[in-house]
Amino acid sequence: MGTLWSQERPPEEEQPTEQSRWWAPARQLLTAVLLLGLLLGSSVILFYIFRSCGPRPCEMPACRDLLEYYRASGNTSAPRCTDFFSFACAEAKGANSSFQALAEENKSRLQRILEAPRSWPLGSGEEKAFQFYHSCLDTDAIEAAGAGPLRQVIEELGGWPISSNWTSLDFNRTLRLLMSQYDHFPFFRAYLGPHPTPPHMPIIQFLVWTLSFLALCPQPIPFLGLLLLLLTLSILFPEAILHGTGPMSPHLSSPSSTHPLLSSLSCVQIDQPEFDVPLKQNQEQKIYAQIVRTYLTYLNQLGTLLGGDPSQVEQHAFLSISTTSRLFQFLRPLEQQQAQEKLFQMVTINQLQEMAPAIDWLSCLQATFTQMSLSPSQTIVVHDLDYLKNMSQLVEEQLSSHSNFLQSHMIFGLVGTLSPALNSPFREARKLLNQKLQELTGRPRVPAYTREMKCVEETGAFFEPTLAVLFVHEAFSPSTQSAAMDLFTDIKDALVTRLRKLPWMDEETQKKAQDRVTQLQVEMGAPGWAMTSVLTSHKYSEVHLGPNFLQSFLSGVRSRQARIIQSFLEPFPHHRWQVSPWGVKAYYSASDHVVVFPAGLLQPPFFHPAYPRAVNFGAAGSIMARELLHIFDQLCIQQETIMAPWGDHPAQPGPQPPAALLPELCPGDV
Repeated sequence: MGTLWSQERPPEEEQPTEQSRWWAPARQLLTAVLLLGLLLGSSVILFYIFRSCGPRPCEMPACRDLLEYYRASGNTSAPRCTDFFSFACAEAKGANSSFQALAEENKSRLQRILEAPRSWPLGSGEEKAFQFYHSCLDTDAIEAAGAGPLRQVIEELGGWPISSNWTSLDFNRTLRLLMSQYDHFPFFRAYLGPHPTPPHMPIIQFLVWTLSFLALCPQPIPFLGLLLLLLTLSILFPEAILHGTGPMSPHLSSPSSTHPLLSSLSCVQIDQPEFDVPLKQNQEQKIYAQIVRTYLTYLNQLGTLLGGDPSQVEQHAFLSISTTSRLFQFLRPLEQQQAQEKLFQMVTINQLQEMAPAIDWLSCLQATFTQMSLSPSQTIVVHDLDYLKNMSQLVEEQLSSHSNFLQSHMIFGLVGTLSPALNSPFREARKLLNQKLQELTGRPRVPAYTREMKCVEETGAFFEPTLAVLFVHEAFSPSTQSAAMDLFTDIKDALVTRLRKLPWMDEETQKKAQDRVTQLQVEMGAPGWAMTSVLTSHKYSEVHLGPNFLQSFLSGVRSRQARIIQSFLEPFPHHRWQVSPWGVKAYYSASDHVVVFPAGLLQPPFFHPAYPRAVNFGAAGSIMARELLHIFDQLCIQQETIMAPWGDHPAQPGPQPPAALLPELCPGDV
């Protein structure tokens, strides 16, 4: 029976077997679904964790604008799939660089500021700036005035030989008026600049230089003051006093890298003039002949526009070009001046009068620098004495034989300088001249600006203090300045950390390098006075607008000239800015050991407080790092002069830095 029972089962016992046939696959399917769900859930959790830990995408308007800028700035002429570098980094032919685009955007911002309807206090700098800008835009009034305002200026200078109302006045009187009232220097250039200290001064030469410095002082210094001055300078330059070496060594320094105290001493400097025609020595003979013909055509146009007889105008234009050509021959290239170690010479006005007697130097310089009290014993800096001697001989020859042609030469140059303020025939003649000169010399074409942009430039040049305050208030908030300063501090700290880890640098050198970095001053945005919104009416009390735009233009020229001179006479400012706050050029001043980043540069797409840190480090941060490395340029100059000294002078003994220092700290050698 046991066997029979084991072989035969009731139907109830056979039912679980049938259920197990479909339950096993279902259980496997359910397990797979659970495992898949667990896997997907873990992936979602991990994705959320990693995404929340990393940087979140910037959704602010500034970031969206930056993204659109990046998308539109690619070089579409390059294939993005096969040459992505050219697509992303190279500039399309004819396209502006990012810096040029930003400069134009800053000018557009200034234009919007000047065109916004506002009311300003009567007589304030803001009111005069706005009036000047709108008078510049009033082309109908400029065209209606015609050449009348220019003829009036020429009559004040004694007239023009090609017109019937010329009165033969004293040559130096005309030159004095051109220099002081019109900021025009036809034969030489006079300006105030930092005192170029002679680099190598042992004790005797040091005392001689000190006495020559005293000649620059308008008031005599008492004996006690002299002793204090000598003591101060001896503390500043002990190596120069004892050994004639140190920071003033000729192979370790240059006029642009002197001590801040010495760089603040301003003096009158005489240099070569600036010519409208490109220098002959830089052009091929065939090209230069075409340049001369082009310039001759331009001068003929000017004379004709002023009502001169065409044949007489052509004669005077030809002799004016002949005078310019002879002045070219007197010029010495900068390389030749360096080889002869005659970058500048210090002479008194009396000495210069004896060597170049055709010019009444004292009266011309005193009229130009009215804020100073000059005397015949005043020491001035001359950058090319041989040129001034030859120029004087040429003027004497012309005065004895063709004084009327000399007058024409000065008037031709003045008309070219004043062309932006004249009516359309004069402006078009100047524009055509510039275009042809660019084609002949191969220089890149200057973008054609609208009348509004040109008026913005002129207003910015004449009313820079006023527009600086307005631009900073509009485009550079305190929070932006703080963020930019934090960015620069991080980069500077990173450089100090890097210097500490250089294995080949000894402890003393590391200390000097670190001190040079930590002592660096930084000015961010604008000069200190521009960071506070203060009305600047007192700076423009001498500006008188009207009765025509040319007179307003000339009033702006005189105001700017007086402001520049006054800035050099102020007592030892820490640093005198070399760019406008809306400019896009950062720079390092070796003389003041300060790095400057204008507000115009710290704008999108280079910088914005809302940008991710990586964007700010990659754009504005790279510019800051480049300027920061310029503080080691002096070390590069030292290395070059030790390896290859100028002229026949033997190399100066001294410690030679390791060659590995140059790739690390001298970006120009990388």
